Amino acid sequence: MAHRSPLARPGAHRPATAANARLRTLAGQLLTFGFDGTTLTPELRSTLRDLQPGGVILFARNITDARQTHALLKSTQRLSVRPLFRCVDLEGGTVDRLRDVLGPAPSVQDVVASGPTVYREHGRLLGAESSALGFNVDFAPVLDLRLPPSLAVLGSRTVSADPLATARYARAFLLGLREEGIVGCGKHFPGLGEAALDTHKELPSIRKSWKELWANDLMPYRLLARQLPFVMVAHCAYPEVTGKAVPASISRRWIDGILRKKIGYTGLVISDDLEMGGVMNGSSVEEAAIGTILAGADCYLVCHNSELVHRAAQAVVAEAERSKVFRDRVEVAARRVMMAKRRWKAMQRPFPASPTEARLNRLRQWLWAYAEALRLASIARQ
Repeated sequence: MAHRSPLARPGAHRPATAANARLRTLAGQLLTFGFDGTTLTPELRSTLRDLQPGGVILFARNITDARQTHALLKSTQRLSVRPLFRCVDLEGGTVDRLRDVLGPAPSVQDVVASGPTVYREHGRLLGAESSALGFNVDFAPVLDLRLPPSLAVLGSRTVSADPLATARYARAFLLGLREEGIVGCGKHFPGLGEAALDTHKELPSIRKSWKELWANDLMPYRLLARQLPFVMVAHCAYPEVTGKAVPASISRRWIDGILRKKIGYTGLVISDDLEMGGVMNGSSVEEAAIGTILAGADCYLVCHNSELVHRAAQAVVAEAERSKVFRDRVEVAARRVMMAKRRWKAMQRPFPASPTEARLNRLRQWLWAYAEALRLASIARQ
């Protein structure tokens, strides 16, 4: 079932002008975007200068080696007036953007099979990798429950069907990240454990009662509300809660009503990538960007297409010019983002020096030793 935003008004958005410079500055802080290429191209330079985004995110397509990655991140930061969220998806296992640079990191399932004593080191290890290359945000850990419907999609990325076990891993992992100067993110709120479809391609619809969701899928968020710097909201519908097939990522009921007010979460809320089929199959990128901010998100991701990045950014500014209600939301979200950047120690650290070969080799050795310890522990349990 397609979802349509009530904000859809073709041609309603007009280009930003000099008169709304303050609005453009505030709106820029809500955007984290991805791009093609491994160097600072003229197009990327122009985008960074014009949009002054809150953050950038790198994928495997942007990463060829450690020093190139460091140089690319450093060049993006130099063009930003404020500290950037320099983001990566680094979970270990199948989601490991640094695999070809430093070596493969163990998956969540590899780690949890060895028990809680190794959870914190998993966070420290991935945090040290990220920090060495110039990142300061890791979009991990996954808090989705390990349930049969989603196993074909999420695979080894999830911890357990038990929400308490999931929270136990995540708490230690987040502590490990923080010790290495990296900000973590719980995902994918409210939970994709019952989702049999891939949100990159389609909009899953989970027909689970509010009582079941509260007691199970939402439990990790309830337990970790004070430990999670970011929460990423999924492109998944929960019609038993909202009464319609609207993605949680653009649902005021889910973001403002449940995550903010009922759970009491006060950190930053970020949408999953607005280029994903789970939201784009029913909304334009303009509608999705406006919709997620209006629903209560502080930030949104547009992870690849340059045209869509600009369209989303321009739409947010234009809607803020048109609507006082939306302008107020943009201002609240931007203040929250800028406060986080002032408050979080990871955002205040000087940009790290380019990693030496000795440091990279120590990280590779640590990765190998950690994986070997997990392997030996697995053999001992057999």
